[in-house]
Amino acid sequence: MEDVKRKVKNLKLKYGKQPQKELLIVIPNPYPEREYEEEIVTGEFTSLCPLSPGQPDYATLTITYVPDRQILELKSLKFYLASYRMVETFYEEATNRILDDLVTAIKPRSMEIVADWNIRGGMDTRVSVSYKKP
Repeated sequence: MEDVKRKVKNLKLKYGKQPQKELLIVIPNPYPEREYEEEIVTGEFTSLCPLSPGQPDYATLTITYVPDRQILELKSLKFYLASYRMVETFYEEATNRILDDLVTAIKPRSMEIVADWNIRGGMDTRVSVSYKKP
């Protein structure tokens, strides 16, 4: 556990053109034999519109997953999501990339991400993506 504490303490967020998936830290699931669901909700996700550079897009993300052997360390997830702040990306790309990065990091039994994007141009957009372990 000391190793995890050190990693979390040393997290360094650098805003750039790509999200920092290397910020994601996993910890052992305390109940790997039990199937349970974890839901994480954040209303603070921000990225940039690739067609209107400099214009932010905002979303509420709901990440729901059934862990296997590992779970997400939440501060590292917060930093990872914040690393999108200067990334120019479409809604669909951001949502799918987040799913891919999280699945690669923790290898869950299943995961779903729902990105509810703020209204832009009078249209409300929701993107849902999911993964189920084969």
